[in-house]
Amino acid sequence: MEKNKFAWQLINDNIVQDDKDKLVEFITTPDVRFTQSKNVAAFEKEWSDWLGVKNTTYVNSGASANWIMVSALKEMIGTGEIITSPFGWVSDIVPLLVHDFHPVFVDVNRQTMSIDTDAFENAITKDTKAVLVTHILGFNALTDKMLQIIKDNNLILIEDCCESHGATFNGKKVGTFGDMSNFSFYFGHHMTTIEGGTVCTNNDEIHDVVRMLRSHGMTREASPQTRQKYQEKYPHLNPLFTFAMPGYNMRSTEINAVIGRNQLKRLDQNITIRQNNLDTWLDNLSQEKYQTKFRKEGSSNFSLPLILNDSDPVLFEHVKTCLSQNDIEFRVGTAGGGNQIRQPYFEKYSGKYTTHTLSNLDHIHTYGLYLGNHTEVTEEQIITLCNTINEI
Repeated sequence: MEKNKFAWQLINDNIVQDDKDKLVEFITTPDVRFTQSKNVAAFEKEWSDWLGVKNTTYVNSGASANWIMVSALKEMIGTGEIITSPFGWVSDIVPLLVHDFHPVFVDVNRQTMSIDTDAFENAITKDTKAVLVTHILGFNALTDKMLQIIKDNNLILIEDCCESHGATFNGKKVGTFGDMSNFSFYFGHHMTTIEGGTVCTNNDEIHDVVRMLRSHGMTREASPQTRQKYQEKYPHLNPLFTFAMPGYNMRSTEINAVIGRNQLKRLDQNITIRQNNLDTWLDNLSQEKYQTKFRKEGSSNFSLPLILNDSDPVLFEHVKTCLSQNDIEFRVGTAGGGNQIRQPYFEKYSGKYTTHTLSNLDHIHTYGLYLGNHTEVTEEQIITLCNTINEI
């Protein structure tokens, strides 16, 4: 049997035998359709019910969900400034640049690693159209003040919840506060559909646009009312092949949806395990050396953060060496590799964005990392590792 690369991986195989059995059952059923069909629709309904939203559109990845949300925003309100943090995945930032929005980058709150409320408020201008909030590593990013600012300034709120399934704010799941939200079902996240993601909204108009953008911009993916509108306006076109907007094929398959429907049954249990793991981790880390004060209430953590309190390159090198020697997989910079502005692709977009002070983010980028938090990590493993790195 092939040995795993690490004794403590970022994620172990989270597709269990029961998932495979359900998949075999589906594949061997006579005359089933493998492209998007009944299981995709059922998964969308079940995800909406679990999350607490009206509409879900299932797509082929969380990155596609990012792209579709920004495309929908441009179709519906045009371009302008979007306030966000450059701390997240590349797919949070690239759609903004490619769709000619002007990102305004602000600093993060150290306790959530997500957009800081005061920094967000201070960055608002007459050209601000929206705010993109990423719930980093499973920590809720929202505050009452932030939501009030958004309401007072009539801004669009987009939530990226790709690694925060089940995180809550004021007892309500994140991903239900924004005009749009997205989730990822990549292999390493709370649940998986191999690849896959969702765009969620309570707004029927947004839902129509998102469904069209998922499938080439075709009107036949939209509601009957929207289809009728386009048919009346363009009677010379075949209503089955009327393309209302520039879209791509970002549909998923029945195979992915079958796995997702089965994994969803275990999601709440897995979230509880991850929450308990985070509690054990932060309770046993040295408060003198490492950051342990996070906004834990409502968190649903994708991974275990390890951030130095102070800027100490020698200690950080020793920490990385210790993790490697103990056969533990980790990622430096935490979410998405840290500050996206430092990535090579940004060199092409000089003058296309605005950057405010990023001192908190730059500290996390330089002196932060994360390691795996999943259902097979034991309390004993966590405590033993904490004791080891506390002695460095």
